[in-house]
Amino acid sequence: MTIQNQEHIQLTTLANLLHSLSDSTRLAIIRRLIESEARVADLVEQLGLAQSTISAHMSCLKECRIIEGRAEGRQTFYRLASPEVAHLLHDAEKILEQTDQAVDNCRVFGARHEC
Repeated sequence: MTIQNQEHIQLTTLANLLHSLSDSTRLAIIRRLIESEARVADLVEQLGLAQSTISAHMSCLKECRIIEGRAEGRQTFYRLASPEVAHLLHDAEKILEQTDQAVDNCRVFGARHEC
């Protein structure tokens, strides 16, 4: 394997990580979990979304190891698997601020266009 191939694999993996965060529901879950641990029921109540929607997105975040669960009796409390996730979200929000949220007007990724 050449260095170019290794770099391509690393960049593809990075793109996959960013893609796993590219959903507003998953970002809302992460933003909520930055504050403190929460159960699925807490997220359903606080985010105002269906339990099935929250569970589906939580499953994706768990599989990507962005969040993790801690069992307590019959309940599971979820938290971020790494504090760096919170830093990444914070840094992304800074970039939006610095660019005056120009991504919303992007023809490819803007608010009115789905990739």
